[in-house]
Amino acid sequence: MIKTVIFDMDGVIVDTEPVHHYAYHQHFKHLNIDVTQEMYASFTGNSTKNVYQRLKETFDILDEVEDLVQKKRSLFNDAFDEKEDLDLLPGVRELIVDLHSNGIQLILASSASKVTIERVFNRFGLHKYFTHIVSGEDFPKSKPHPAIFEHAASLSVAPKEECIVIEDSTNGIKAAKGAGIYCVGYMSENSHLQELAEADMVINHFNDLNAEKVKALK
Repeated sequence: MIKTVIFDMDGVIVDTEPVHHYAYHQHFKHLNIDVTQEMYASFTGNSTKNVYQRLKETFDILDEVEDLVQKKRSLFNDAFDEKEDLDLLPGVRELIVDLHSNGIQLILASSASKVTIERVFNRFGLHKYFTHIVSGEDFPKSKPHPAIFEHAASLSVAPKEECIVIEDSTNGIKAAKGAGIYCVGYMSENSHLQELAEADMVINHFNDLNAEKVKALK
């Protein structure tokens, strides 16, 4: 029986991708670099630090990675605070509340920075539902490397065979499967450039899941 659900955040709980897209592309203009749509899509599931490490190598950027990260985060934070229509994805709050009220442990494992996670969790009152928050900034390698999910599973009240991951990205699903954890792929409106075929099951809406169905998975 499934006892723990490990959630990704961006694209699963909240869609901050438009805010990230704006912040990144404002910064790309400032750096005078041409990042293709395909290259940008490949960043999904990567930490900001790893994105800028790749960009620095690709475009021979002279700035230090940490300075690049801080500039992008500053742009993101300003845009995040100004975006009044930012909301949780349809049905996810109801699923979180249902899982929590039925005794299923919830853990967050997101590539986002701790600062960004805190902004989202504080804005939407999510802390009370999750026992642990794991940020990708604590790991040298981003998804698809499985380290973040291996660590999240180690925090579970149950063995990883009784955990599932909910992910919306190719890299996230590869990371979950690499960690040996059952993965539910969420096909959101923003997942059209992501390949979810490796997921154990794919849903199009969070109404497709509830505590009873989750407990019975596998």
